[in-house]
Amino acid sequence: QVQLVESGGGLVQAGGSLRLSCVASERPFNNRAMGWFRQAPGKEREFVAGVSWRSGATFYADSVQGRFTISRDNAKNTAYLQMNSLEPEDTAVYYCAAGNFYAKSAREFWNSWGQGTQVTVSS
Repeated sequence: QVQLVESGGGLVQAGGSLRLSCVASERPFNNRAMGWFRQAPGKEREFVAGVSWRSGATFYADSVQGRFTISRDNAKNTAYLQMNSLEPEDTAVYYCAAGNFYAKSAREFWNSWGQGTQVTVSS
């Protein structure tokens, strides 16, 4: 199973920006997409964004559309999540995931997970 390591979380004021990174130990044949999820205290883990390794096509949750940008660097086996115009409601632990379908938001389509990185947005 592919190993995923996130970095880049932290504390930021509302309106600020952060960039998260996720390095994959390998790109197995059956993992064609990378994605980001988040989980706030007391809430379910929710899909944020997904990207296709091959084409770079992207898909976003409505809540982050226009503020967040997911991208990937194939040569570095790394996915990124650029987060702009952050809001206190974006506060959560952010998880990187690997799967087969970049536009599938349900957790069942994602088979490898990172350990998570905390993002806190103060008002």
